[in-house]
Amino acid sequence: MTILDKYILKRYLATFSMLLLLFIPIGIMVNLAEQIGKMIDNDAPLNEILIYYLNFTIYIGNLLFPIFLFLSIIFFTSRLASNTEIVAILSSGVSFNRFLRPYLIGATIIAILMFFMNMFIVPKASEGFNEFKFKYLRKGRKDRETSNIYNQLNERDFIYVSSFEPKRQIGYDFTYEHFNANNELDYKISAANIRWIPKDSTYRLTSYVKRKIRDSIELIETKRRLDTVFNFKIDDLTPVSYIAETKNLFELDDFIENQKRKGAANINSYVLVKYKRWALPVAAFVLTLIAVAVSSMKRRGGMGINLAFGMLVAFVYVFFDKVFGTLAEQSGFSPFLAVTIPNVIFGILGIYLLRNAKR
Repeated sequence: MTILDKYILKRYLATFSMLLLLFIPIGIMVNLAEQIGKMIDNDAPLNEILIYYLNFTIYIGNLLFPIFLFLSIIFFTSRLASNTEIVAILSSGVSFNRFLRPYLIGATIIAILMFFMNMFIVPKASEGFNEFKFKYLRKGRKDRETSNIYNQLNERDFIYVSSFEPKRQIGYDFTYEHFNANNELDYKISAANIRWIPKDSTYRLTSYVKRKIRDSIELIETKRRLDTVFNFKIDDLTPVSYIAETKNLFELDDFIENQKRKGAANINSYVLVKYKRWALPVAAFVLTLIAVAVSSMKRRGGMGINLAFGMLVAFVYVFFDKVFGTLAEQSGFSPFLAVTIPNVIFGILGIYLLRNAKR
């Protein structure tokens, strides 16, 4: 790396770090001011509040990484342009493409950081962040569907409960159906309720009834109470709405395949989370190109014009991301296209702006 590369890269990473250190504490204070009343009313312990804000820092910081990256480049590159440093660099024989190299190196460093955070660190923070939110800040609101739950365990086994209480880990009006290789009902288990017994790692069925079909003859077995085991977890009856966010790279792939096998209705929302994790590092390069193109030219309005344009582009980018994400979650729109289209559109915009900047 040349002196020029080190100089720009140092400014790149320093400005990015400065924005993180500046805005995340502001975000924490704003959130605390907004939620402190609910925390006090719901008797949230101090240690859980501290852990919540640690998770909040990781969770929110990761979401804002691309925006901070974009604004930091505009900020320090506009200063270079206003001080006529970019003109001097290009006049010395350095091509515009060569001038871009330290920016791309910086984008690579940030993209790698974002990738590992998204895949392994943020999922754990997301779990703690959401658990605290529904426990103390949204107390009484459902974090999952709890009525008329139907689940396909595999090709031959199906379960149903009319309602489910996550805290007590009990489901009511439980039905378990098993079909044979000919897709004929082999047996059916029903119970007034099913309860998970953690101490014994078993399920307790109340008012147990099992009906077997043998050569057109129905065999009925009944018991007042039965402790048994099943090949599913009690939480599989109805996973929390944010379950995909809490899975790391390998867990998420397994979870999605499992949900596809079960025929989950909201599979698109899980796949969307997966693709967004891969798309964020790509966004680092797209936004870097746009930011350099916008801020590398000296303007009459100075840095203010560049920052205003940057905020506009950031807003439109987030808008596109939210619109296509909502389409994927609530319709049959492809999750892959939902995360790809915004990056493609802004990638084309970045190339166009770069060509104008070179002139």
